[in-house]
Amino acid sequence: MKRKNLAIISPAQNAYSETFIQAHKNLINANVSYYYGGSIPSNLDGKGNINPIFKKGVNKLIGNQKNDNEWDIKKALKDSLKKENIEIVLAEYGTAGNRIFPICQELNLPLIVHFHGYDATTYEILKNNNNYKEMFAYASKIIAVSKAMYKQLLSIGCPEEKLILNTYGPNDEFNKLQSSCEEELFIGIGRFTDKKAPYYTILAFKEVVKKFPNAQLKLAGDGALKNTCENLIKLYSLDKNVQLLGVITPEEYRNYLLKARAFVQHSVTAADGDMEGTPLAVLEASSAGVPVISTNHAGIPDVIIHEKSGLLVNEHDVDGMAKNMLRFLEDKTLAKEMGKYGKENILANFSMTKHIETLNKIIIDTV
Repeated sequence: MKRKNLAIISPAQNAYSETFIQAHKNLINANVSYYYGGSIPSNLDGKGNINPIFKKGVNKLIGNQKNDNEWDIKKALKDSLKKENIEIVLAEYGTAGNRIFPICQELNLPLIVHFHGYDATTYEILKNNNNYKEMFAYASKIIAVSKAMYKQLLSIGCPEEKLILNTYGPNDEFNKLQSSCEEELFIGIGRFTDKKAPYYTILAFKEVVKKFPNAQLKLAGDGALKNTCENLIKLYSLDKNVQLLGVITPEEYRNYLLKARAFVQHSVTAADGDMEGTPLAVLEASSAGVPVISTNHAGIPDVIIHEKSGLLVNEHDVDGMAKNMLRFLEDKTLAKEMGKYGKENILANFSMTKHIETLNKIIIDTV
């Protein structure tokens, strides 16, 4: 079967927290043109800026006459999609899909919109995008990455016949690992944002070191709440037990997983409605045979089975999270058994192969 010419629209390029988009770019069975740089993208991977200066000036003048200050970049994207003979468009994030669907409509291009998390739940985004009503009407398919997101998209008006549940899959490199759970080490990775609430993980761990003074907590990533977490570490004199690693590579993360007793993440619904999709780091840890300690939030209970592949508490239950950390420190065998079960569960139900196969089928079936 002839491969389709697919445009992937992504607001950012190679964001370290968006490895799932890079997987789509590299693994989908299509001739992929990868556009990035804003919700109406200005760059094409491998070819640079699609709105060159010698055209931009003239198009800006036309845009001013039309009272549309984005007319030039819209025109540049339309011209590029035509030049690349694009047959179908995949928009990463609902916000990007909402910005480009009029262009797809004008060019009569089928549009698939892949929601990932905040774009389906944040109150201000839903308000500013009018709950995506016109985009839902035009789009061929809408993809959700968790059961909670699926229900949320239905509730704001997405037609169920267009909606597909397709949870992420971890990179196959994580499947090759089998954690020993040997060290008294907890690892977490992700942006330091409200919905990941890294301060709750530190507060829970504060109770753990009272009983296990040599236990270690390592949190990787960066973000607005990093300084808050640094202050908590100083306040409770946890400098010898808690380390903020900053941004680390996938290889470094895998090395920590090889020996970690558990992966930890206390995800919550932020005040502005922001929620996770299905956190990829959770899938990666479970795939590597590491039990997960987390919360009943968004897509996490879809992939982590409580008391089988990990231990979950309700959002904001810091005491419960501390008790779950202690359970694994007190019983390494339990940690290893749950890690083994989690690995089997991910391989059977949430592999990258399965995730990409579903996307390939959607693309093939979309006309």
